Amino acid sequence: MTNNKLSSLTAISSIDGRYREKTEELSTIISEYGLIKNRIIVETSYLVALSDAGITREITEDEVKKLNNITDDDIKKVKEIEKETRHDVKAVEKMLRGKFEKSSLSDLIEKIHFGLTSEDVNNISYRLLLKNATKDILIPTLSKLLKGLTKRAEKYKTIPMLARTHGQAAVPTTVGKEFAVFAIRINRELSKLKSIKLTGKLSGAVGNFNAIHYVYPNTNWLEFSEKFISSLDLEPNLTTTQINTPEDIIEVLQTYQRINGIIIDLDQDLWRYISDHWFVQNIVKGEVGSSTMPQKINPIDFENSEGRLGIANSLGDFFVRKLPISRLQRDLSDSTTLREIGTFLGNSLIGYKSTLSGLSRIEPNIKDIKNALNKDWSILGEAIQTFLRKENVDDPYSLISTLTKGENVNPEDWSKWVDGLSVDENIKTKFKKLTPENYIGLAVELTEKAIKEIDDSKNANDN
Repeated sequence: MTNNKLSSLTAISSIDGRYREKTEELSTIISEYGLIKNRIIVETSYLVALSDAGITREITEDEVKKLNNITDDDIKKVKEIEKETRHDVKAVEKMLRGKFEKSSLSDLIEKIHFGLTSEDVNNISYRLLLKNATKDILIPTLSKLLKGLTKRAEKYKTIPMLARTHGQAAVPTTVGKEFAVFAIRINRELSKLKSIKLTGKLSGAVGNFNAIHYVYPNTNWLEFSEKFISSLDLEPNLTTTQINTPEDIIEVLQTYQRINGIIIDLDQDLWRYISDHWFVQNIVKGEVGSSTMPQKINPIDFENSEGRLGIANSLGDFFVRKLPISRLQRDLSDSTTLREIGTFLGNSLIGYKSTLSGLSRIEPNIKDIKNALNKDWSILGEAIQTFLRKENVDDPYSLISTLTKGENVNPEDWSKWVDGLSVDENIKTKFKKLTPENYIGLAVELTEKAIKEIDDSKNANDN
């Protein structure tokens, strides 16, 4: 292949190659394009803020429109200039100088990037990327996944199912209750993700406003910085070195990591349920499960999600370790690291969409779920021994443990065993009414309570 033009076949990263369709909506937000655009927004907004503060002449409404008119050509020009400058933020400044050199803004050219350090622009730009990608792409996708889980929790809340602990038969639960567990976990982390406020720093070379305070000592630069950062919907951070302290970014990334861990847990459980034939996958015409075994329908969506979210979380671990550390007042290692935030979010998005796809294809196999549930009635032993404790029967746990003798207990065996107990007949009658299908505790009520909590939190966020 002689043509090295970027395509799904030549992309080095599978995010921009094989999975391009799943990540394309991120491409103008969390990419180099998006980063440059946000740098331009910060620079032009800063120029307007200087005007509002009386540092420069008043900028007219038409001039504000010119400043806000960012074109694709502007962004391409920045990349061309950067080949010469080998400095990304300086390239933005030079592009803006050239763009407004022959306009009514020409007298303000020297106030572009006035008194700033590159990190004043970059720290804000990266946070705008993260904020916008989270708000516009990741949260809506996670909300769809949450809705799908909540819908299934409601739909299947009364279907009894055998629960396993340590991989062994435990006691019954319901299909819907198990969906509700994942839904409530994701909802709680999603609520945290929505509430995190990212910060911004605009305070010069080492965070002390040295240059601009020296030149304009009578301006309240602390107030200026707070107002400017707030105007971009960020939380002002005034006590910094050259870099903005990264704990806010880390908080966002760790929230994503927890969400990703929950979804990996979901992927693995659904994979096992499919393997046990408790869930069946809808057949998609033309789809091939195996190159040699035509009978197979592989749970590839859940497997793909598990892998992608694992990659994202591994990268997130490095972010969490690296970002808090910068030698003295600044080194550049954080800058090259932050360029991979798109890789973290891209892999996460692929994972979320893959789980959504897998979820849309599965249905509970009621017959096999019921057969597995009724295979061994000894799972009712928990209920009986607990009730006998209430009745002060001596060591009911040992009594129950001798019931199975390593063999499955069928309904007839169970009834005979109950008849042999030295308890009142009314208690025996009560025990005989107990079955694996009605021994589900408060699973339905817990499911409904979880759904209500999710609905209430959604309504609170909407308001």
